Amino acid sequence: MALAAKICGVASGAAVDAAVEGGAAYLGFVFYPPSPRSVTPDAAARLCAAVPAGVIRVGLFVDADDAAIAAVLDRVPLDILQFHGRESPARVAEARTRFQRAVMKAVAVAGAADVAAAAQYEDVADLLLFDAKPPRKPDALPGGNGLAFDWRLIAGQSWRRPWMLSGGLTAELLPEVVRICEAAIVDVSSGVEDLPGHKDPAKIRAFLAAARRL
Repeated sequence: MALAAKICGVASGAAVDAAVEGGAAYLGFVFYPPSPRSVTPDAAARLCAAVPAGVIRVGLFVDADDAAIAAVLDRVPLDILQFHGRESPARVAEARTRFQRAVMKAVAVAGAADVAAAAQYEDVADLLLFDAKPPRKPDALPGGNGLAFDWRLIAGQSWRRPWMLSGGLTAELLPEVVRICEAAIVDVSSGVEDLPGHKDPAKIRAFLAAARRL
């Protein structure tokens, strides 16, 4: 089975086309204004119109309230809500019930204790996403920083939910990812960009081609 991939932070028709043609399993749309990858609900709705059935549409939110999520869902046909902030297990469960969508919870990792903390979301989230903990500076984004954590921290571990690996991934690193932690799904954003927030269709195609080979 090929390594499944999510292209996150998609913000242009060219990026959507490259991801779909390359066989991406998931497309991620960012609804977090501080991010250079952020899109408006109207823009995301137009992009989603070009996404065929079978490709899962994910909306990324960071500590968003119900009104903000509802405003997006009014326009955008999302399949999964990705929570990439400090959302508690109770908040994840509440949003999953309220919006009747599957939920993915990002877990920021710097050490073994962070990995262990993922267990508290196993009963409330449909998927887990392991990402590198952001740098300690006031304007740091919660994700998409091009940083990797030590993949050996999750090697040999298992969870009751499907999980993805994110953080600093590139096409060239995928064989090592599979060798070390046996990831079945990977998530890339900055690794397929030529500038922050600008996806390079050629890099998207190369990343997905590398995933297919694995």
